[in-house]
Amino acid sequence: MDLAVIERLIEEEIEGAEATVSDPRNDGEHLAALVVSPAFEGKTLVQQHQMVYDALSEHMTTDIHALELKTYTPEEYDARQ
Repeated sequence: MDLAVIERLIEEEIEGAEATVSDPRNDGEHLAALVVSPAFEGKTLVQQHQMVYDALSEHMTTDIHALELKTYTPEEYDARQ
């Protein structure tokens, strides 16, 4: 699945999200996503990841084999820079 399509799906479904998806193993199956969104505020890490999985819906079972997720609020992301 095209990485830009995955980014678009996440950004369209999660308000204010900025997603960056990569293929660190260059195998097209083990992907990594960094998602920053104010919609994550007040949510647990599990809830944040569930939001991303929900945004990708059926693609998580048909097109994406594995997805390493890093999710942050904008404040958390800025603090780690």
